[in-house]
Amino acid sequence: MAKGLDVGTMNLISAQQEGAETVFVQQRNSFVEIEYSDMAEQMLSRSDVLHIRKDDKVYVVGDDALNFANIFNEETRRPMQHGILSSEESSAIPMIKLITEQVVGQPNHPGERLYFSSPADPIDSDLSTLYHEKTLESMLGDMGYETEPINEGMAVIYSELANHNFTGLGVSFGAGMTNVCLSYYAVPVMKFSIARGGDWIDEQAAQATGTPVDKVTSIKEDDFELDFRTDVGGVEGALAIYYENLLDYVIENIAREVDEEDVEEDLDVPVVVTGGTSSPRGFEKLFEDHLRDASIPFSISEVKSVDEPLYSVARGALVAARSDEEQEEQEDDSRQAQEQSAED
Repeated sequence: MAKGLDVGTMNLISAQQEGAETVFVQQRNSFVEIEYSDMAEQMLSRSDVLHIRKDDKVYVVGDDALNFANIFNEETRRPMQHGILSSEESSAIPMIKLITEQVVGQPNHPGERLYFSSPADPIDSDLSTLYHEKTLESMLGDMGYETEPINEGMAVIYSELANHNFTGLGVSFGAGMTNVCLSYYAVPVMKFSIARGGDWIDEQAAQATGTPVDKVTSIKEDDFELDFRTDVGGVEGALAIYYENLLDYVIENIAREVDEEDVEEDLDVPVVVTGGTSSPRGFEKLFEDHLRDASIPFSISEVKSVDEPLYSVARGALVAARSDEEQEEQEDDSRQAQEQSAED
């Protein structure tokens, strides 16, 4: 057995194989603080709301946090910001530990292989991903897993481009960051991240319209469509404006990095866009239109989206973990066969 884990700013998602099916477990990577009372804790426990108590506070964690935030007109708090553990949130590590335990569960056996996603260092920020990656590696190791980080963009390649020999450009639009990876036969040619994603869109739209950020997030996740025809001056109109701005910014940086990396001009590759921020209808078409208008030196054979963009990174991490596990088993079988042959 093996598992994959997408450690996202907005969601934590695990993937594991059960027979012919890939099973995903998901929790929102957020929490909200409420005042403690005996009655409140009893009600939360009876309703199976994920929570923990600390002193005179109760922290509602995961999927229920957004509901509580909207009811009490509070802002959710995040263990992660800009794609990595938040340095501004004192409760970041205990909260993400609790959510992670709910998502991945205990290992099926000691030393079970688990690949977890980690972003590349952003090219437009001084943020470093090293502390984030090493902290998660230690936390998951303490749970009994044998862990390995996988670049988020490369996980997209593993998940979505098997039919293209793992060759192509993968772009994962997450909440905290946008991760990009160009791969040639499963070998990364270029990988980087950009310190803007869905959170940036929500924050800009909230500021422009005077709407709480969590309310903007709820509107975006509730059947929002990139059609540029409705809600001029409202939240959906603002979301559309900042979505288009994000796409232009991402594509501009892709073109710059491709030029600096001196990528082979004869390449003809597919592009796959995924991640929770890419979920609105109309996103793929808008991205393709802007990408084909950009000055990128290699050819694009197609631009494709996926049916379940939220699960791509977790699925790709699982593919990598299973491949690694199978290779290790083959090596063990080969070694045992050689030892047996030597004894004979």
